[in-house]
Amino acid sequence: MHKSASRSAHIVAWATMGLLALLSVFPANAATADDAADITWSVTPATEAGPDQRGVIQQELDPGATANDYFAVRNLSRIEVTFSLSAADGYYTDTGRFNMLPSDQESVDAGTWIELPDTVTVGPNETVVVPFTMTVPDDAIPGDHAAGIAASVLSTGTDAGGSSVGVESRVGFRVLTRVTGDIVPAVEVAQVETSYATSWNPFRPGAGSVTYEVRNTGNASVIVAGVVSAGTGSAEFPGADEPRQELLPGESRRFTTVVTDVWPTFIAPVSVALAPTAYDFGGDPVAIDPLVADATMWAIPIPQLIVLLGIGLILAAMFWGRRRSRRKLEAALAVAREEGMAAAMQTPATSSMVLGNHPTEESKDSS
Repeated sequence: MHKSASRSAHIVAWATMGLLALLSVFPANAATADDAADITWSVTPATEAGPDQRGVIQQELDPGATANDYFAVRNLSRIEVTFSLSAADGYYTDTGRFNMLPSDQESVDAGTWIELPDTVTVGPNETVVVPFTMTVPDDAIPGDHAAGIAASVLSTGTDAGGSSVGVESRVGFRVLTRVTGDIVPAVEVAQVETSYATSWNPFRPGAGSVTYEVRNTGNASVIVAGVVSAGTGSAEFPGADEPRQELLPGESRRFTTVVTDVWPTFIAPVSVALAPTAYDFGGDPVAIDPLVADATMWAIPIPQLIVLLGIGLILAAMFWGRRRSRRKLEAALAVAREEGMAAAMQTPATSSMVLGNHPTEESKDSS
């Protein structure tokens, strides 16, 4: 079993809650509403002897083949409980969690290939092993087909309008069947949308938000991961604290990755680089090409432009002030020059008058 499957094996069971419109689809001897709140149980893959270490049943079958297997229903309650047993098509939710179709939706794929008893009665603190059969149709399409097997009880709840409704509580596990044939894993990225969140601190970068849709266009389950880049920043997908993202054949899912440290450069290049992986049930990788989807993102540097505008206004004010001061100085110098010239023109006439008021040496001798 490959590494991802091994990790999945630690997920022992999953549970779902669903409102049922038709209570009559459940047998009359299922757990009642009065005691359902006190019932706890688990459902796991098993051998004929009891629960085993599998968290998920994975099997590879030819079209038309039949396989027998087992699961165990453990009643952890203090009362005897009759559980309803069901199988249905499986799928992954938008959050990446596995689920199976609710009882009021009809399965069309692997959920219809499983035959199992309608109910099982389990005493308090006891475990009952239940056999089931998987029969692959002769015309089944090669590739992965997901289903779930669950044991459920009924209780009574209240909807948003205050009306009393039946609530189905299910606990189950995955059954993943790979029908032999050409296994071709493939994915594509579509509908890349971007937006930019500006940091109003002009000395800090903003963040880009990249939303995209990943589609499994092959016939094998694919685990998607990669790197999303936007301008000067990049981020791994999924993040370290996010669950693994797996897509069944035909499934698509939208993701949003936030990329930090993106400086506004008017237009920033964006790329979604995926390195999807797929494995066979023996744990060996199945070749699948990486792919890149490119886009662009508007990243207008509004705070930086405001700062530049402010600096420009300051420089313009300083230039205008210096120019006005220079004009005042030139005007003052011009006035001073004119006053000096006027004073210079008046000085010779005054000297002549002074010389005329005193007798010369020649005049003294003649007298």
